[in-house]
Amino acid sequence: MGAATCAGLLGSVPAAAAPAAAPGLDDPAKKEIAMKLVSSAENSSLDWKAQYRYIEDIGDGRGYTAGIIGFCSGTGDMLDLVQLYADRKPGNVLAKYLPALRRVDGTDSHDGLDPNFPGDWRKAAQDTAFQQAQNDERDRVYFNPAVRQGKTDGLRALGQFAYYDAVVMHGDGGDATSFSSIRRRALRQAKPPAQGGNETTYLNAFLDARVWAMKQEEAHSDTSRVDTAQRVFLRQGNLDLNPPLDWKVYGDSYHIG
Repeated sequence: MGAATCAGLLGSVPAAAAPAAAPGLDDPAKKEIAMKLVSSAENSSLDWKAQYRYIEDIGDGRGYTAGIIGFCSGTGDMLDLVQLYADRKPGNVLAKYLPALRRVDGTDSHDGLDPNFPGDWRKAAQDTAFQQAQNDERDRVYFNPAVRQGKTDGLRALGQFAYYDAVVMHGDGGDATSFSSIRRRALRQAKPPAQGGNETTYLNAFLDARVWAMKQEEAHSDTSRVDTAQRVFLRQGNLDLNPPLDWKVYGDSYHIG
């Protein structure tokens, strides 16, 4: 403060203020856009809050898929969510399924969950404590790490969203189609802005790698959430993910004004 004050007293011309950085995906308005974009792909609806009660087995080998981000009984994130809910609200309607969720983790089995688990999930979804638990686990496991890595790579909101959507679908395990593997594949083709690269060039490389990963699994082989959504915004140069936004997923059209 002293140096700046002295410069002013000596009559120097103050430097023009740097333009404010555009909001990242963790800005509340941008985050709401991200939730709607994912919901359009995961649930064919922009009403992401209606998905707290969603649950079905979509036949992808991950058991039940449920909630706002597609927590799966076969991949551990549903177990973590239900455990968090039980920690916060002991004796809730889902707590009794914790032993079964531990047993089926890593499989597509419904053993110990059928026939009442889907109905009880929908009951729990009426509880704001369970809704908040879903929000918190989404942020801890998926949203916050993706945005943090995006910012580290020098990406703006669109790139941060591309990371988030990839983590949602592929997770971030050690396999060849996980988020980190997709990112490494992209880095072999282009550098992100933080390493001196062009943001658009890098994002195209990342989306190419993402499409490759999606095509490795039949359940994810429709790549429209990239081709007619994220790639559309990228071609438009909308790196800050500013509305209005128009896109398609699985042939359905969506709009955010």
